[in-house]
Amino acid sequence: MKNKFIYLAILAAGFASCEPEFDNEVGSTYTAGEADFTSYVAIGNSLTAGYMDGTVSKGGQVNSFPNLLAQKFALVGGGEFTQPSYADDVNNLGGLMLGGISIADRRRVLDATQVNPNGSVGAVEIIAGTSTIEVSALQATAYNNMGVPGAKSFHLVAPNYGNLGGVAIGAANPYFVRHATTPSATVLGDAMTKNPTFFTNWIGANDVLAYATNGGAKADGNTPADDNNETANMNPATYGSNDITNNGVFASVYNTIVTTLTANGAKGVVATVPSVTSIPYFTTVPFAPLSPTALGGSANINALNAQLYGLLDGIFTAYGEPNRVNPLVATAANPLLITDVAAADRSAQISGYLITVLNYPPATANAFGAVFGKARQTTAADLIVLPASSVIGTVNNAAPAGININGVSFPMANKWVLTPTEQAKVASATASYNSSIVAIAASKNLAVADMNFILNKLVDGLRVETGTIYTANYFSGIATENKVLFSLDGVHPNARGYSVIANEIIKVINSYYNANLPIYNPTNFPGINVVGSN
Repeated sequence: MKNKFIYLAILAAGFASCEPEFDNEVGSTYTAGEADFTSYVAIGNSLTAGYMDGTVSKGGQVNSFPNLLAQKFALVGGGEFTQPSYADDVNNLGGLMLGGISIADRRRVLDATQVNPNGSVGAVEIIAGTSTIEVSALQATAYNNMGVPGAKSFHLVAPNYGNLGGVAIGAANPYFVRHATTPSATVLGDAMTKNPTFFTNWIGANDVLAYATNGGAKADGNTPADDNNETANMNPATYGSNDITNNGVFASVYNTIVTTLTANGAKGVVATVPSVTSIPYFTTVPFAPLSPTALGGSANINALNAQLYGLLDGIFTAYGEPNRVNPLVATAANPLLITDVAAADRSAQISGYLITVLNYPPATANAFGAVFGKARQTTAADLIVLPASSVIGTVNNAAPAGININGVSFPMANKWVLTPTEQAKVASATASYNSSIVAIAASKNLAVADMNFILNKLVDGLRVETGTIYTANYFSGIATENKVLFSLDGVHPNARGYSVIANEIIKVINSYYNANLPIYNPTNFPGINVVGSN
């Protein structure tokens, strides 16, 4: 599956996979300080599991930040650290199969053989092959790494979240199903069977991220009027998959998780929820991606203005919205045409103008009004989600002929854009979650790794101990490709990124628990997954 809009240049050398190296100073004296790493347990979601490039794979999992931490803990008495087995991922493809049917994509790679229309080389693709990871091959084993991709806070305490029978209907998580000790086991319960003396807890991102990555669109079809789960609904059992978790529900569940983890005296580090605006999934696709060339040149632009954009601009301007839609220009890149569910509905005004002024048949006019009644152009305040890159400029087969080009003559759906109104909901929930995390950690005398601060720093540049500055600029050319910490899914770190995360947690442990643990050199870890052919 090729990404049709995001074209990435490739460095000629050096992104082959490599084993991470210990960066331990000869002769240094390492200590655990006040921490006891005898039994280290990590709970969380995909960020804990080692998910990268859109999946968990055998090769990627070894670079999970908990596994990297455990290697440093071993220097000061840390015990065995186990992770869910991916031995069945024989070709390192990732993905998931259920009864021989694919239910999750294989990992993304950068195909070096693709030459793009703009002359650059390389396109993001799903790696060729067939996944060999079968969900129903149950391991029934608790592991030290209990990171479960897709898990929200309340899922960690939910019975039957690992029940194989629930996968097909979306009632269970296939990643947890693979290793849940029993069908009714909980993630937290299985984690506690390892009797942790030290833990990391990085949960909460999915409680708001699923809403954001779907552009604020609700899987359960809710409209803005009833899109209030983040403030009103206290029953997570009734949530749609994209609903924002209620702030009170999150605080209650998080307190239960931390209270359970510390019940036997374990110490640990909890991590804050990062802001979505810091990850490439929301910052890669520009709000104005429609170049004059992509639009077919001046002739096409003039036709679009005469037949569509001029009409909409005139109607919106007449009702006090002069900049809601502006004519396209032939001298610069143009914004997308989108549907904004929060925009004033001008369906009736559009239909009425077409009927009374242009003599359109009522049925045609009403259909036209329904399509464009909530349309507007994107602005710099909008965030276009990464998957939109493969939809922009393509034919929408469900749209009427003549106005069926996504983002150009047909408004792109709400799910492709995170609007300022939707961003505000995400920011509000994130701030509330992080306030709860910090307060609950303080009540239990736990260390806090402020991953929200760290990932936000990537926007301006994060300087690490080696002097290298890493950014969230998702491949802007040869000068920065080896300094990007994110994998090709735009959400999760690459191996180099996980080493930076491990370092940040180590620094917190050293400071809070008076330990002396060494950190990693991120340059020793692989970055982009490049293949010579796919």
